[in-house]
Order: sequence, then structure tokens, then C-alpha cells
Amino acid sequence: MEPLHAPGRTEVAQATPREAGAAAGPPPPAAGVPSNGASPSNGMAHSSGTPPPNGAAHAGAPANGAAEPAGEAGPASPAGGIAPGAAGPRPGDLRPSLNVRSRFPLGPRAIWRGVPEESWNDWHWQQRERITKLDQLEGLLRLTDEEREAVLATDAEFHMGITPYYAALMDPEDPTCPVRLQAVPTMGELTFTAADLEDPLAEDRDMPVPGLTHRYPDRVLFYVTHNCPVYCRHCTRKRKVADPTSAAAKAQIEIALTYIEHHTEIRDVVVSGGDPLSLSDDRLDYVLGRLRAIPHLEIFRLGTRNLVTLPQRITDDLVRMLRKHHPVYVNTHFNHPKECTLEAFEACRRLADAGCQLGNQMVLLKGINDSPRLVKELNHKLLLMRVRPYYIYQCDLAKGISHFRTTIDAGRRIIRSLRGHTSGLAVPYFVVDAPNGGGKIPVNPDYVVRHEGKKWTLRNYAGKEFTYFEP
Repeated sequence: MEPLHAPGRTEVAQATPREAGAAAGPPPPAAGVPSNGASPSNGMAHSSGTPPPNGAAHAGAPANGAAEPAGEAGPASPAGGIAPGAAGPRPGDLRPSLNVRSRFPLGPRAIWRGVPEESWNDWHWQQRERITKLDQLEGLLRLTDEEREAVLATDAEFHMGITPYYAALMDPEDPTCPVRLQAVPTMGELTFTAADLEDPLAEDRDMPVPGLTHRYPDRVLFYVTHNCPVYCRHCTRKRKVADPTSAAAKAQIEIALTYIEHHTEIRDVVVSGGDPLSLSDDRLDYVLGRLRAIPHLEIFRLGTRNLVTLPQRITDDLVRMLRKHHPVYVNTHFNHPKECTLEAFEACRRLADAGCQLGNQMVLLKGINDSPRLVKELNHKLLLMRVRPYYIYQCDLAKGISHFRTTIDAGRRIIRSLRGHTSGLAVPYFVVDAPNGGGKIPVNPDYVVRHEGKKWTLRNYAGKEFTYFEP
């Protein structure tokens, strides 16, 4: 696996002369350390908790996590080009081209610049070192009085937890930073409105057995953990995420698996939480293995934000395990272009190279991404990362997140600005997940002007009207 950044490269991944000339000949040996004070990063940890056979990191492993066939692709150099002595790119070399990769800046290290590379790229370390207390946050950000008050006042309602990786993306001087607003508590969380609901989607009401929501005819939501790397302030499951009393015990998971086995109408399982990638590889392998062994089950989807908040979690061991259970669909949750770092790019690449189908479910958030320009930029970046923009969700009526909600028309304007103005692949569905278990309802712009018998008058993206006659 090639490193994420090269010695001599700045935190914004620009094409260096060495990289630009990689095809013309072997680059000179790498010298020095990167300008951010870190050694080359491979964005990977050995998730099983045991060292690789040679006692070293898997820095040379191929992108798909499998053993590299002899003579297929030359070894990666520290610069991401071809190592000295290699013949150059060959068939089967999955490394993305530089003009794609260079569009994604390397995530900053902030106050963690001195942390050894091995620790920074270990997802267990990232979890252990999460920011959970006010004094930790004050060491990173210039907090406002309101933020300082909110960190203390909201803890009883919803804990704070931010990985060093995601915390380093926050602007330390700007309280309106889109990453900061998603991770740092504000006093708006203590403002409750008449529309707020403890369980806005009635997930608990529609549980035939604990931890399993069965609302739609052929699919279920499987709650497997209460843990997340980052406790997003707009979380729709605040009532249970971060609360140890809501943990999915082994017995509960077994009961849910038995229910799925006995209900042959279920063909699709959404594995959720919390974040299912908070489970160990072995535990997740067990759950997915049990699901894949059910004859009537066709697909499952992993709902995870680790690609955004903890890309180090996407290890070679993890993707090797996931390959056993195909077809595997992964729905993630990028909300802003600032989250599209080189580390996130690499995490998505590993999953895509391993055959996983990736989709994005953005939540429309006031002051964060309620801008047509930003959403278009995000969706273009996601397609470069091989992530299909799937949904834009209207912010739910969860308790304490009313300050994040936009008008529904704001979302419709965004879809109108995308449809016809950019690739159809970059146009997601805009939906309201209806309160009290109503399910997802599309609220996209209406392009039908009128319908008279077999005559339809339609309006296109440019506002022009056209007539279509049915046979």
C-alpha cells in the first residue's frame, strides 16, 4: 500500500515535479520529512491487535488488501510514484492517477504533529485519544463563551466525542467552521421545540424484537452498537448513541439474527448503530457471516461515518474480511467538501477496490451545507472518490437539533440547481424521513406543469416547457 503523502509535500496534495515525472523514469530517493512534521502515512492500522508477520506496518500491501501477484505491479515509492528499479505502471495496478489524487488535500495534524505515524494511523489509538472534555478542546480551539458553556451544559443530554483526525479538520479560530459545527456542542442543543421528538422516526415502536426495526416489507434496520468515533451534534439517534445502557448485547444480536432467519420476506438488512465499524473485525465478520448464510437474504448495507471521521479504520484486514461477504453495500455520510481529504479518499478507494458499492447520505444542515454551490462541489468530489451521492435528507425532528434544520424549499432549490446543470450521477434524491415512522418521502422539484388526458406539459432544467403526448 503506497503512503498517503510524500516527503516534501505540503498538507495540500499538489503534484510535485517528482510525481509529475514518474512516468518518465524512476524518482530520486525520498529525502527529509513532510512539511507537516509527519513521516509518510499509509492511513492503516493492523486491526486484529496483533502485528503483521514481519512485525512492520503493511505499507507495501497492494490496494485491495490481497497478496500481490509476482510481476504484476511494481512496488510503490514514498512519493506515490514507482520505486527505483521498477518498470512503471503495469496492468492490474489500481493506484489512482495523480490528477485525481492531487485534488484531495492531506488532512492536517494540528496539535498532534508530534504523534508517531504508527499511532496516528492506528484506529484504536484514534478512538482512545478522542476529545471528550472541555480542557482537551481548549487545547485545540479558541472557544467562544457559548461553546465553553455548551460543552458542559449538554453533556448530560449527549456526550462529546471527537477523534484527533476529525478534530484536526476544524478551524481553530472560526466557530462557524462546518466541521466544528458538526462536532462541538452549541447551546442550540438545549432549545427544544414543540415539533421535537425523542424517537423521530419511531424506530423503537417498529421493533418486533430489541435492536431490529422492521417497517418496510422486505428490509430491516439492524442496530448492532451504540458507539461512534465522533458523536455528531445533528445525530437523529441521540436518545441511544453514546449511551452504554443502549448497547447491543450479544444475546440481543442473536435474537435479531434469529428473527431475520425466520422471516423469509426479508431480503435486505441495513446494519447500523452507532457505527457498525466500531465493532472489531472478528465481531463484524461474525454478524455478516451469519447474515450471508441466510438463504433468503440478498444484500446488506453497512451504514458508517468512519470514512469521514476515522478513515484509519479502513484497514487491509477489514477490506479482506468484507470481500468474503459480497455483495457488500456501504452507505456513508459526507456533509461538506472539507471532509474530503486524502485520507478519506484512500479509505473509499480501498473499499471500492475490494468490490464494495459506496453511496453517500448527506444531511441538509443550516449554515453547513445549505448551499447549491457547496453541494455540487461535494458531489463532484464524491464521484471522484467512487461514492455515489444517494440521498439528501431533510434534517429530522430529533430533540435538540432544531438549529440545524433548514426549510424544505432549501433542499428543493439545491436539487433544482443540480438537475440538468451537472451529471445525473451527481444528483441525489432529496427526501423527508417522515416523522412517526412515515418512511422516506421524495420532495424533489416538480417538473410537471400540467396533465390533460394524454397530454403532458413538462418543464426542463432551463425553465423551458415541452409537450409530450402519450400513445
